[in-house]
Amino acid sequence: MDAKHPRGHDVQVCGTWLGRAFEFLGKRWNAVILAALGEGPAGFADLRRSVGAITDSVLSDRLSELAGVGLIERTVADTRPPTVRYELTPAGLALLPVLDQLAGWAAGNLDGPR
Repeated sequence: MDAKHPRGHDVQVCGTWLGRAFEFLGKRWNAVILAALGEGPAGFADLRRSVGAITDSVLSDRLSELAGVGLIERTVADTRPPTVRYELTPAGLALLPVLDQLAGWAAGNLDGPR
């Protein structure tokens, strides 16, 4: 027998996809980087300032990971020195309303900022 949520969706299927989403979005900094890019394309230094207390190596790793799953696009301009810009893909843009809702829920239901 399939376990059904009161709203009618399959709990196992939902749990599988939520687990997959939070495995990725729950990784420190990923959601914050996506939210920062929701303001528009940005360079590495702009993102580092916007995100806060993140090291260059962690930011670089997270940007590579986000690009690897198709949530952001990395563009290198043929300038001297080369200019690298990051921006959300359509899949990344589709996450912004979800991140806004999650942030609103956290603000209303969790204790203040750490």
